[in-house]
Amino acid sequence: MTKPPRCGSVSRRTFVTGISAGMALLGLPGSPTPARARVPPPTTLTGENFSLQVDQRTVNLTGQPRNAISVNGSIPGPILHWHEGQTVTLNVLNQLDKNTSIHWYGIRVPNPMNGVPGLNFSGIRPGENFRYRFKVTQSGTYWYHSHSGFQRQQGLYGAIVIDPAGGDPVTYDRDYVVLLSDWSDESPQRIYSNLKKDGHYYNRRRHRTTTDLWRDVRAKGIEQTWRERHPWNFAGMSDRDVSDVTGYTYSYLINGQTPEDNWTALFAPGEIVRLRFINASAMTIFDLRIPDLDMTVVTADGQNIQPVRVDEFRLGTGETYDVVVRPSGDRAYTLFAQAIDRGGYARGTLTPAQSLSAEVPPMDPIPILDKRDMGFIRASGARAADRQSTAEEGNAKLAPAGLGSHSPIIHQPTEKGHGVALRALAPQNGMDDPGVGLREHQQRYNRRILTYGDLRSLTPSLDQRQPQRELQLHLTGNPARYLWSIDGVKYKNATPILLAYRERLRITLVNDTLLTQPMHLHGLWSELETGDGEYLPRKHTVMVQPGAKISYLVNADTRGRWALHCQMLYRTYGIFREVRVV
Repeated sequence: MTKPPRCGSVSRRTFVTGISAGMALLGLPGSPTPARARVPPPTTLTGENFSLQVDQRTVNLTGQPRNAISVNGSIPGPILHWHEGQTVTLNVLNQLDKNTSIHWYGIRVPNPMNGVPGLNFSGIRPGENFRYRFKVTQSGTYWYHSHSGFQRQQGLYGAIVIDPAGGDPVTYDRDYVVLLSDWSDESPQRIYSNLKKDGHYYNRRRHRTTTDLWRDVRAKGIEQTWRERHPWNFAGMSDRDVSDVTGYTYSYLINGQTPEDNWTALFAPGEIVRLRFINASAMTIFDLRIPDLDMTVVTADGQNIQPVRVDEFRLGTGETYDVVVRPSGDRAYTLFAQAIDRGGYARGTLTPAQSLSAEVPPMDPIPILDKRDMGFIRASGARAADRQSTAEEGNAKLAPAGLGSHSPIIHQPTEKGHGVALRALAPQNGMDDPGVGLREHQQRYNRRILTYGDLRSLTPSLDQRQPQRELQLHLTGNPARYLWSIDGVKYKNATPILLAYRERLRITLVNDTLLTQPMHLHGLWSELETGDGEYLPRKHTVMVQPGAKISYLVNADTRGRWALHCQMLYRTYGIFREVRVV
């Protein structure tokens, strides 16, 4: 097993990528032997010039050899370590037999360098090299992945760490990337084909059983059980529809290693450890905790925030959070990331010695949706409320920056037909909602759960202007038919969203589906309206809860063609809009 090299240190802090480097730092002999033969772990690349080779190789993560896509021979690809202010050049050679691309997720780059085929360039053809070149104008934790077809599902992704130019406000001694992903032995084309035939193909636990019914009746009585189940039965939906691709086909990985492989990070007594959590999965939202160890969240999507102490947080697809922990020197801790539907988990270990490990905790109960996640009413009964909202539209005024949208919910005429199964007419503000499956954890387990409402920028917002207009977009779909759209319109039939250069815009997203939708805006920051207009946290990915709404402000400060889309891979090409800043 090849040992990953140690990255350049900053002061007394050390950046390491896995147990081999950690053991070298502590002077411990040996390295762990994985349960199965694998590709080498990712190395760390530094400097200003990078050569990345995209190629196909065989991997064995589950006991069966399968085809995957690697970068420089590893899955995940190399960790790219940059410094704010430098100009980087990345030469990407495509050794596949099909086009590829790399999108620098969350990195502010000139439009031609954004890496989205069809919007920014035509893609990288087989055998050809493409040169990305741009100045690094930010710091923090980010990642990269292919924006071509389903290549992210096959392994084409990796981490980016950027050191700040003016000194880091976060104090730590040791630094680890913890990159989460999902892997299937099925080809992504087959997964998508199965979903198109039956949108619930991989959700094998969506149907309630007679045993479930009797359990609820004994615990709650007949009347309450009827009240809870009737809306779902009437709508022909399931209150367990929280994930569409599950552990039925997925194995969940940390830095390319399965729970059996147990990715391990070492610490020395008295050290402060920084953990850079990245969700690079194709379709999985993770709920993450480290039992018996407090976490302090210090960055969100690479941007410094006022520290927040938590026991658990939800990591949406595409999101990154940095946390610092102070583990004691006499025991090990389990990094436990369970899938939102509780169909599986990723697991790693933080330990002072290779001989010490920690128990893997049991998974929490299967999340159950409630009426708030439906937006209270089904699409077929929406007419009266639609008329009322339309009548009130002219009286709506833009709320001040930071307070979010106060505008009425307006459903477009296009939000009808077989492609839209649900419309949320009374969506709740999702800012303070930890989400389905986490809402009861505060009381049941005495856990502090992170919400978006907890996030405040560490420094005042750079743009203190009020929003000049508001754009309301509805995330729509029919999960059973696996049809996805915005405002009931697929991307191929939609017109671009036009923004005037330097415009200050409020975007309000309304989720008219039962699934949590992580929305990613390329090229521009999304400033979450958490209630404090002076310290708006900047994000590149925003999770929208089922049947809920969320608002953020955008400063259209970079011209070009950008993408706004759901980060869930198999929903991306339906829930997608081009955004043009002109």
